[in-house]
Amino acid sequence: MMKFIPFILFTVFTNAAAQLMLKYGMMQLGPLSFAGVNPVLKILQIVFSPWVFFGLCTFVLSMASHLFVLSKVELSFAYPFLSLAYVAVAFFAFLLFREEIGVLRIAGIALICLGTVFIAQSGSKIHGEGDVAALATKASNEVTR
Repeated sequence: MMKFIPFILFTVFTNAAAQLMLKYGMMQLGPLSFAGVNPVLKILQIVFSPWVFFGLCTFVLSMASHLFVLSKVELSFAYPFLSLAYVAVAFFAFLLFREEIGVLRIAGIALICLGTVFIAQSGSKIHGEGDVAALATKASNEVTR
């Protein structure tokens, strides 16, 4: 189970990176207005602006990694780790975009980190391991008959 933590963290950090790229891309585009503009063309302009496009591609990479993780560990173990993306986004938004991080936000981030540590300590059943043990037990029972 612990051997999948690097894949989970890769998912978390690519998710956070995607958020940061999307924010930067939208900052480059400025305030949105659909007044007098074909909405489909405006959405295409947004999606294909470089930082938004790379952010969306990074999300796809993050989701592919998450799907791999979900094929290996329990959802109730893997999914809560995604809250660490909020921690990374808050930290990097402070550094890159000079966003405010007040005392309450810091307290919330600390609770997220603490909760994630508790979940990591709880462990997870790796998909397929229980199946192998069940097959081995069944095979040994067949042999002893």
